Amino acid sequence: MDTDLRCNSLKCRKPLSLSGQAVVTTCSHIFCIDCANVLITEARVCPACETALTEQDDIVSTTLNPTNDYKTSVLSGLSPAIILDVANRAMNFWSYQMSQESTFQQILLKSSQERVAVLEKQCNNIVREANAEIALLKEKLLAAQKDAEGERNKVRDLKEIHKENSKEYTKLKVGPSLPQLRH
Repeated sequence: MDTDLRCNSLKCRKPLSLSGQAVVTTCSHIFCIDCANVLITEARVCPACETALTEQDDIVSTTLNPTNDYKTSVLSGLSPAIILDVANRAMNFWSYQMSQESTFQQILLKSSQERVAVLEKQCNNIVREANAEIALLKEKLLAAQKDAEGERNKVRDLKEIHKENSKEYTKLKVGPSLPQLRH
């Protein structure tokens, strides 16, 4: 699984490392700037979990790839206990995001597997129906071939009869060939 944070808006889900900027909430959600601008309104409610974000620092814009100078200065002057608390909260945030992403991917996988199962069932039904239709058409074809063979035999027999009748007719037309009688 990739370890890139993704926008927590289900309609977006884009990787946040692309822009390097994001909006994070104290309820452990993260959004791309575009989604945050649309989804986090004046009501200040998290669009992912509907937690009220009433405090000033409940919603913060952050840089995901800060410069070394920023990393050096951001925690400077803070006590080690505060630095460890901040790092612990950051690790909990990251862990929560990875857990949520894993759950989301599992739901997508299950949904995809269910859809594949439905499509396989539909495909199997179509194949079964097509095979039944093919078998029926083969039977009809064999019956038609048998009928055609019967008709060819009838035509052949009728030709033979016609040939014999033509010979008889020709003989009758010419008349009997009797020696001439003398009177």
